[in-house]
Amino acid sequence: MEVRDPVHGSIHILAEEAPIIRAPFFQRLRNIKQLGFSEYVFPGATHTRFIHSIGVMYIGQRAFEKLFGGHKQTSDLLRLKQTFKMGCLLHDIGHAPLSHTTEIVMPNLSSLCIPPEFLSQEDQGQDRRATHEDYTIKSIADSSFASSFKGLEETYGVERKYIADIIRGKTSNEEYFTINGTNYFPLLHQLVSSELDCDRMDYLLRDSYFCGVSYGAYDLDWLLDNLEICIDDGKAFLGITERAVVTFDDFLLSRYHMFVMVYFHYRAVCLEQLLYKYFDSSPDEYRIPANIEEYIEHDDHHLMKIMRYSKNRYANEIVQNKIPSKVYESFNEPQLKNLELIQEFLKSESIEYIRCSSSGRLSKYYEEDKPTNPFSMRVVRKYFGTEKKSFSSISEATELFQKFSKSHSINRLHCYTETMSQSQLMELSKLARK
Repeated sequence: MEVRDPVHGSIHILAEEAPIIRAPFFQRLRNIKQLGFSEYVFPGATHTRFIHSIGVMYIGQRAFEKLFGGHKQTSDLLRLKQTFKMGCLLHDIGHAPLSHTTEIVMPNLSSLCIPPEFLSQEDQGQDRRATHEDYTIKSIADSSFASSFKGLEETYGVERKYIADIIRGKTSNEEYFTINGTNYFPLLHQLVSSELDCDRMDYLLRDSYFCGVSYGAYDLDWLLDNLEICIDDGKAFLGITERAVVTFDDFLLSRYHMFVMVYFHYRAVCLEQLLYKYFDSSPDEYRIPANIEEYIEHDDHHLMKIMRYSKNRYANEIVQNKIPSKVYESFNEPQLKNLELIQEFLKSESIEYIRCSSSGRLSKYYEEDKPTNPFSMRVVRKYFGTEKKSFSSISEATELFQKFSKSHSINRLHCYTETMSQSQLMELSKLARK
C-alpha cells in the first residue's frame, strides 16, 4: 500500500499495517480537521488528522532508522520498531470533533470502562473527565478495532498494551522495551511526545503548507540526521548533536510563530469560545458517547450537522462564521490592565462580551526551576579522534529556553457592538484608545 502525501511524498505502508489504516476507527480521522476552525481564516487548512497521523508515522520510521541504523536487526528490534510506529500512527485516533474544544462534553473516565491494565495507577484511582487520549487508549485496548492488529501481533509480536504505553508515557513492564540491557522506552516516548517529537515535526510543516504561510518551515532532514541515542543509567533518551542546536532553535521558533500567527488567530479562538457557549446554553443537544463503537460516528460533519439544525444562537453564529466584534487586544502587561478596565465597563453596562485568552510557551518540558526534566532532550558532544561522547541538557546549549521561559499570552475582548447605544460605543472607543 502506498500513500501520496503532498508534504512528504510517497509513504509506503506495510501489509500488516494496512488493516489498521483501513479500519473504521482510523478512517474516522478523514473527517476530523487538523486545525478545527482555522479553515475559517485560512481556507486551505482543510487537511485532516488522517494524513497527519500517517505523516507522523513516516517521520517516526525515519527517526527510528537513523537512531538504530547501526544496530543488529533482530526480532526484538523489529518488534520495538513496529510498536513505536503504531504509537506514532495512532496518537490522535481518539480526537473528538473540532479537536480539543469538544473534550468539555466528554463523559467521565469511568464510563469508558478501559481495562485496568491499560490505565496508570493514578487514573485507576480517580474519575476525572475523559480526554481524547483516553478514547485513544480505549480504541486500542477494548474495541472492534483490536482485530486490525492481528498481522502485527503474529508477524512482529507487537502487543497493543505497549502501543498505548508509548502514547501515554508510562509503562509497567520495561522489559518489553529493553534490548541488551538498555531500556528504550523513554526514547520512544520522547519521539511520540516531547519538545522534539514526530508529531510536532509533521504538523509544523503540514499546517504551514496548507495554511499558505512560511512560519512553520524548518530543516527536517538536518534534525533527523543529527538525532542521537543517549544512554544514562541503562535508559535511552533522545539527543541531538551540537551541530544541530541552531536548527533545533529554528524548530522551536517555528512552532512559537505558528502559535502566535496561526493557532492563536483571533477568529478561530473566538469561534471556539462560541462553541463553549453553545455547549453551556444547550447542554442536551450534543454529548460525546462513552460507547466506543458509537464514537466512530462522531466527527466534524456530525457535530456541524447538529449545529446547522439547532435553534441556539451561538450554534447559528458558528455555522455562519459570524463572531462578535473584536474591541481590544493585549500582548503585554500594561495592555492587559487596560483590557481589564474595558471588561469592567462592559460588565457594568450588562453588555455581553467574550474574553479569549490564548497562552503557550516555547516548551512545556522546560521549567525555570527544573531545567533538567527527565524527558528533556540531550545535546551530544563528540570528541575528535575518539569514540568518546558527553551529554548535557538542551537548556544548557541554547538561550531560547531562558528567553522564552514565561508563557506568551494574547488576551482579546469581543462584544456585540450592534446592540450597544451610541454613548456606550463612544465610551468603549475612549477606553480602547488609552
